Amino acid sequence: MNKKYIVQARVFKAMSDENRLKILELLHEREYNASELLAEMDFGQSTLSHHMRILLSAGIVQARKNGKWTYYSLQKKAYEEMAEWLRQYL
Repeated sequence: MNKKYIVQARVFKAMSDENRLKILELLHEREYNASELLAEMDFGQSTLSHHMRILLSAGIVQARKNGKWTYYSLQKKAYEEMAEWLRQYL
């Protein structure tokens, strides 16, 4: 299968969960660390780790370490690429 379809399918799959959409909405506002995200969500640390692993794997979220904390933010380039891909069907 064409690699571009694999990447896009991974992004759509990552965005197909209500909790992950809420995380993406929060990250649209600003960068968050895991503790801050947990305070906004209705689940525990292991579930957050699961969701963040999927979002990171899809390439739509990026992580950076600062001391003991990991900070998450949106990977804007991935959104621009997806928007461009979707425009061809509009």
